[in-house]
Amino acid sequence: MTIGVGHRRRWALACALIALPLATSVQAAPRAAELGPQATLAEPAGGYVGRLAVAPERGPAGTPLNVTGEGFAPEQQFDLVWRTVQGRWKVTAAEYYGREYTPIAYRIATVSSDRNGRVAASFTAPEDFGFLHDIVVQQGNRLLTQTAFKLDMTVKLAAERGPIGTPIAIEVQGIGWRELEGSWVLLYDNKFTGFLSTVTTNGTARFTIPATGHAGLHIVEILHSDFGSPYRNTQQSPVPDRPQFKLGFTITPGAPVLPPPAEQQAQHDVRSLPPAGELVAAPAFGHVGHPAVVKGADFEGGKSYKLNWTTVTGNRMSGAGWEESSRVIAEAKADAGGRAEFRFNVPDDLGGQHGLWVDAGGSKKQGSYWIAPTAFPLSVARGPVGTTFTIHLKGVGWTETANIYTVVYDNAISGYACAFNSQGDVEIFMQATGEPGWHFIDLYPAIYKGKETRPNNFRLPQLTYADDHPGEDLPRFRFAFEVTAANPVGQ
Repeated sequence: MTIGVGHRRRWALACALIALPLATSVQAAPRAAELGPQATLAEPAGGYVGRLAVAPERGPAGTPLNVTGEGFAPEQQFDLVWRTVQGRWKVTAAEYYGREYTPIAYRIATVSSDRNGRVAASFTAPEDFGFLHDIVVQQGNRLLTQTAFKLDMTVKLAAERGPIGTPIAIEVQGIGWRELEGSWVLLYDNKFTGFLSTVTTNGTARFTIPATGHAGLHIVEILHSDFGSPYRNTQQSPVPDRPQFKLGFTITPGAPVLPPPAEQQAQHDVRSLPPAGELVAAPAFGHVGHPAVVKGADFEGGKSYKLNWTTVTGNRMSGAGWEESSRVIAEAKADAGGRAEFRFNVPDDLGGQHGLWVDAGGSKKQGSYWIAPTAFPLSVARGPVGTTFTIHLKGVGWTETANIYTVVYDNAISGYACAFNSQGDVEIFMQATGEPGWHFIDLYPAIYKGKETRPNNFRLPQLTYADDHPGEDLPRFRFAFEVTAANPVGQ
């Protein structure tokens, strides 16, 4: 585990911190919500009462804490409370508005003052958003007094060595939520890879990147940035104490760890499915070209009905906008019990939610179907430098949080691709580059645009897509290309 280095220490010392043990003993940390039941956000009334102190005053999640207080009414009970926030992404069906954090508190313990008005309690610093947290003594709805604890960020690798292609599992705890504390980016061998978010994961980011490059030591850095590009000299900024992290991963000789075949990377579960309507799809989601069945009931027996598929066409670039339209994709006759089954192959269309409806004699029966994105194998997976190969996706979405995938080549950002105007179909033409050997291409979900101005994480790979993507639940796609030695001239 590595703790960030402040501006007063030399960057050379940060390198030494790669394997430096923590000075404070650390134990397994509960989540903040596991400290105890939710507590009232009490307010002071009639002035503050008593004094409170915590020791130590800062540390990472898992730090044992001792809280002491004095000056309280003797032989009474008080609540000791940890204050934090709950985060959420502000999104509509199609638009992105940013992040929102709502204050919340959890009761750590009920403490009793002694005859001299002193209180004491011990607990473990939770896994939570980082930086300052209030620890409060309250009685009912009245806040008596408080102190502050600074929850330090930490970064660690699950393993520090492995062959090329090894998924490097990275855990960052204690990411903050306030301005200048909540937006962090990763660099691999000085190459910008992507950004980390923890809006709905309460300050903890867990993700993987592939081990790329030559055999030997490679450097992973975690830095703060609010404006897209990594901020390389925060020690000279107006807020110089933001931590910086540097860790090493050694690529060892051996067989490469290659991604699974593209067809095996398709989602088998989607967390963001809309609720079922009167028309129920089985399965509730699927992929372009796959068979699907939609069932409905309470139709008129023996009568034929048409199932309509709703989609969106247009773009965000031409000024013409987009429009919703429907077309018939299946027809079925209701049985004597009024049940109908509509069978079809999933249309080649945009990813995400599509409305389904049937005109049932003056009323509409409605439902929905979800298209999840899929990837084809690379058109070419082996060749010398300069070989052109194609990445091909289907079922990519159209909302501001789903209409693009960002491209990362050997852990370096290489741009993005948009699917809206092409109705969910994405083709990316790439050139093989680098030394002979294996090279890795990752396609990450991202946020295309929105109303948020700070932080600005638009059109950047979201490394924490799996646990914290706004709006839709989307997959990452990972590919490998083997660069071969060029043929000698004349052969």
